[in-house]
Amino acid sequence: MQQWDYDGPILEIDNLSISFFTRLGEIPAVMDFSCVVEQGQAMGLVGESGCGKSTVALGVMQDLGVNGKIVGGSIKFKGRELNTMSEEELRHLRGSEIAMIYQEPMASLNPSMKVGKQLMEVPMIHQQSSAKEAWDLAMQVVEDVRLSDPERILNSYPHQLSGGQQQRIVIAMALMSKPSLLILDEPTTALDVTIEAGIVDLVKGLGEKYGTSMLFISHNLGLVLETCNDICVMYSGEAIEAGPIEKVFERMRHPYTQALFRSIPLPGADKNARPLVTIPGNFPLPHERPNGCNFGPRCNYYDAETCGQNEISMLSLIDDHSHASRCARINQIDWLNPPVAAADRQSTEIGEVVLKVDKLQKYYEVAASALFGSGEKRVVKANESISFEARESETLAIVGESGCGKSTLAKVLLGLEEASAGTANLLGEDIQNTLIHDREVESVSSIQMVFQNPFDTLNPSMSVGRQIIRALEVFRVGTNEEDREQRMLGLLDLVKLPREFALRKPRQLSGGQKQRVGIARAFAGNAQVVVADEPVSALDVSVQAAVTDLLMELQRKNKTTMLFISHDLSIVRYISDRVMVMYLGHVVEMGSTDQVFSPPYHPYTEALLSAVPIADTSIKRKHIVLDGDIPSAMNPPSGCPFQTRCQHKQQVANNLCEKELPAMKLMSDGHELRCHLTDDFLGAMIPVIQLSN
Repeated sequence: MQQWDYDGPILEIDNLSISFFTRLGEIPAVMDFSCVVEQGQAMGLVGESGCGKSTVALGVMQDLGVNGKIVGGSIKFKGRELNTMSEEELRHLRGSEIAMIYQEPMASLNPSMKVGKQLMEVPMIHQQSSAKEAWDLAMQVVEDVRLSDPERILNSYPHQLSGGQQQRIVIAMALMSKPSLLILDEPTTALDVTIEAGIVDLVKGLGEKYGTSMLFISHNLGLVLETCNDICVMYSGEAIEAGPIEKVFERMRHPYTQALFRSIPLPGADKNARPLVTIPGNFPLPHERPNGCNFGPRCNYYDAETCGQNEISMLSLIDDHSHASRCARINQIDWLNPPVAAADRQSTEIGEVVLKVDKLQKYYEVAASALFGSGEKRVVKANESISFEARESETLAIVGESGCGKSTLAKVLLGLEEASAGTANLLGEDIQNTLIHDREVESVSSIQMVFQNPFDTLNPSMSVGRQIIRALEVFRVGTNEEDREQRMLGLLDLVKLPREFALRKPRQLSGGQKQRVGIARAFAGNAQVVVADEPVSALDVSVQAAVTDLLMELQRKNKTTMLFISHDLSIVRYISDRVMVMYLGHVVEMGSTDQVFSPPYHPYTEALLSAVPIADTSIKRKHIVLDGDIPSAMNPPSGCPFQTRCQHKQQVANNLCEKELPAMKLMSDGHELRCHLTDDFLGAMIPVIQLSN
């Protein structure tokens, strides 16, 4: 099918309604949704999980499955109605004129085919290109997505590539036919922040190069601000605010949009002086939507007579027709004085050292051909000489990309792995070589973990209450079943879950509620140290704020030491007292939160800070995009572990970075970093994040 010329909007969605038909009847997923994507522009579609973002995208692709159906409205692509196109027309359109990039790259890649063959299929099917033309185009597009050694990449299978490389290949595949519309559904959620920055930079550049229009679906408001021209905010199947992105960010006119921004730890947020304001209540299920405004039960400005009676329409602002909102009280709310959290929290006094780690190493021996278990033994250096202390009531954040050794360190501390060398002393006891099944009950209960994915950590066949009671039994807490049941109910109170949830199965809970159950279980044995491994990364923005707030409240009550493992530096800046930055098994910077987030920086810390998307138009950031992926721990580079990607390497004479591992140098009281750069160069660094004048 040949692309056709058209000088109007690329995509026009008007009053779209989509329902899914189940045994329970019709469930409306999207209602009265409208948006326009202009040529060469990017529209950001944001909102919480379940709000209908991906359903809109699948509606545009006309790929709603057996149960999904468009029950009203219009979707026009280049002026032509998609809803009435034949399957033949749609088949030629998909992948040629309209392309989609999914959140998980392996959902789009065939694991049994080499990358080159998969890329070549696109022009050969859609443009009837010859094999040589398709190969040449594949080489060009792989170079366009900034993958080095394109010939090797094309001759590789998907499993031989990293997650960032896989996502770039999926983007290359989408661009092979130079589509007019590119739909991106959370394309960077599973990627590290530095890789995410490279992908975002790439997508923006390719959009400009090819003139491609984009529908960018995300729950990350900072990412949308960097990428898009316009924004549409969705809540419970409806568009609730839309307009040019800077106008919406600077002049929010819907309570939900405003509440989302209050849930994000922007620069300047402080867990004691300026805490986040969480959104009360829970996201409504499709069959439990209230009358009137869907957001009404959670809204600070709700008025039953105005908001709870009739359907509320999307209307343009009186003084700006490019900006629209679905709020019945838009002209009655004082938008300049939003609700704020009571800043009555006392900062907790940091106590004595609870956990002391000294020169800890963890190496794994693997066969050169691990698949068949033969060949020369090789060593994976997961942790290299890690030293730190963590004190009572302190939050120590451990940050870095996937593969840097954060989770391996956690496994050693929890007794899931033995250390190869060094010591880890918890409450006066060396634990580095004692596996969990050999530890005393008191030692096991004193250090517990909150996992990243709440969905995989609960038994689906056991009630919530029973799972917490089981933890109490293991930790020998309580004298009898009745006592433990009361303690279980107390733990549900502690994590702010209704007591009736004790009888529910995990499938009946939302993601945030499941994570609260995981937290209750971690605190069941009165843990002195809690290792929180990416505890909010799988949760929506508003739920992240509530779970983060809960962790800090429990820490204050119990004087818990928290090791907060994360790659999200926005959350880290908000919650942590000190920060430890890791790269390829090494600690490269350590200090208080203020010290690490201000110059001088280790070059890796500087790049991490530059990569964090910030949902604030008043913030200006230094732009650093790292080349390449984190090296393999099986074959680390010589000298400084970061030297293969360092943006300042040329400042060091005699190739010292490639020859010698730098020692930790003391920059100021408590602030250390591992770098060959001179003190003068480090001292002259400017802040990465700055408020604009």
